[in-house]
Amino acid sequence: MRNEVRASHILVKTKEEAENLLQEIKDGKDFAEVARTVSLCPSGRDGGDLGFFRRGVMVKPFEDAAFELKEMGDVSSPVETQFGWHLIKLTGIIDA
Repeated sequence: MRNEVRASHILVKTKEEAENLLQEIKDGKDFAEVARTVSLCPSGRDGGDLGFFRRGVMVKPFEDAAFELKEMGDVSSPVETQFGWHLIKLTGIIDA
């Protein structure tokens, strides 16, 4: 069972913007550089890095998406929370 994950994210206002950025990342743009350039979250200056977190720390839709990512480097589809639209990249896993 996955105990903690480390994730980076990009926060934008619209689903359309998140979908466009996801395509750019799939086409080879660096996730951290995109985060530094466009993310509305203060973590953007750190390439979107949120560090390690357990369940119950992040808002539910974000947490669910982060814990569902399978492999290191996987990037989620756009995820909506009360803050906006996120792209989430799995950067670390700690299993129980």
